[in-house]
Amino acid sequence: MILSHTQRNLKYFSPLGRMNRAGAATFLVASLLSLAANAQSIAAQSIVVASTTSTEQSGLFATLLPEFKKASGIDVKVVALGTGQAIDMGRRGDADVLFVHDKVAEEKVVEEGFAVKRFEVMYNDFVLIGPKADPLKTKGNDIVEALKKVAAGNGDFVSRGDKSGTHAAELRFWKLAGVDDKTGGGYRACGCGMGPALNMASSTGAYVLADRGTWLNFKNRGDLAVLVEGDKRLFNQYGVMLVNPAKHPQVKAADGQKFVDWLISPTGQSAIASYKIAGEQLFFPNAKP
Repeated sequence: MILSHTQRNLKYFSPLGRMNRAGAATFLVASLLSLAANAQSIAAQSIVVASTTSTEQSGLFATLLPEFKKASGIDVKVVALGTGQAIDMGRRGDADVLFVHDKVAEEKVVEEGFAVKRFEVMYNDFVLIGPKADPLKTKGNDIVEALKKVAAGNGDFVSRGDKSGTHAAELRFWKLAGVDDKTGGGYRACGCGMGPALNMASSTGAYVLADRGTWLNFKNRGDLAVLVEGDKRLFNQYGVMLVNPAKHPQVKAADGQKFVDWLISPTGQSAIASYKIAGEQLFFPNAKP
């Protein structure tokens, strides 16, 4: 049957037509709401970890995070900074978890109430890196005596200068060496991560304090070598903390705690121990859950 123009219009504007369009609109709104809910659920399954450049530049996270994702379904976004800057992120509530290496600063942020509890995770050590020829005769196992020689010889020295855990350790060692003014001679503070500091030392033949993990993963060594190691004062402890949701309600406390718990669990500790470069272990787990 052929419908007239009027009949076709009446059919289009019939109650049934209006109902079909209303149903379609309802379906569209429901679909959009479902997509939004799914997006929110996906977002909830990710956390931000403020950590040190050493854990990232050593390659450790490339090993740990896929294992954690497999166990939990949670994605981890790492923001790699100096420890001081990472802790400041926690104070502002811009991270869910802190994974850093300056015990004094870590304990302070817990005392201030910005982090819930500190757990020890692993350790490695610091080493003094310098030119193989070692013109200032620093080689040995005494970091304090080595720095005294660097200062006395006005030697070239690259400092992180970024309030990182490595920088904090360096400042402690200079103080033990009785060197208060480090601004003279060849002392340069780069305000940079461990990798860039090593690059500067490599290009200028300078001395630099580094964590062993980053050094082992560092490719642009040039004429640099490890000169001072084995001093018990070079011990380098890492800790992990959940940012306090009582201070910052936006913190993803449940998922963040899962990451903390996994790191200090036998599974997480085994994953840390298994990370090696050229057969050499970079970090040694020592959690006490």
